[in-house]
Amino acid sequence: MTTARKRAPSARSLETKARILDAAEQVFSVHGFEGASLRDIAKLAEVPVGLVQHHGNNKEDLFCQTVSRRAEELSLIRVEGLEELKEIGDLTLRNILDCFMRAYLTLAGDGGDHWLAYGRLVAHVSSDPRWKDLAAECFDPTVARFLDEILALYPEASRDAAAAGQIYSVSAMLAFLNSGWRIEAMSPGAGDADIEHLIDFCTAGMEAVLKRPS
Repeated sequence: MTTARKRAPSARSLETKARILDAAEQVFSVHGFEGASLRDIAKLAEVPVGLVQHHGNNKEDLFCQTVSRRAEELSLIRVEGLEELKEIGDLTLRNILDCFMRAYLTLAGDGGDHWLAYGRLVAHVSSDPRWKDLAAECFDPTVARFLDEILALYPEASRDAAAAGQIYSVSAMLAFLNSGWRIEAMSPGAGDADIEHLIDFCTAGMEAVLKRPS
């Protein structure tokens, strides 16, 4: 008995799904999971609601697909950067954090609104325990590799401390992209936020956490 081959999706179908995921990214990033609706996503994507359900199934599955699709690209850039640091023997705490954060900050700066929206989406995932499994699949393997390298530099530090420092650093990174207007409000004429200041801040904070006695 022969099994019928599953037909590959057409170029038109792939384009429609990409448009739906782009719309979902924007709607979820603004309204969160609870506030978003498939109807809003369909309206932004300019497709019928039934087509959103066809490509995304239910709202939870669509949310997971939306988060997952950029995670691999971001992870690849980060891991390649980390491997380059290892090859040239330049693994310092600052360089490791720089490698992890600059990968996303560069995409957010050069890749348009979608990567900025993706950052807000990641913030939603990171702040809600219901997405624990999604975070474990999309982000934790890469984070674990960076933590391993940090702990190799600070063998007396606990993994708990390194993990806490990493989470605080990611929060600072996301704030860096979305809170520049607050810096300007408190210091008129301050100009654009400086990535180097962010890296310095996170490095000092991470080091303080790592060196703190258990």
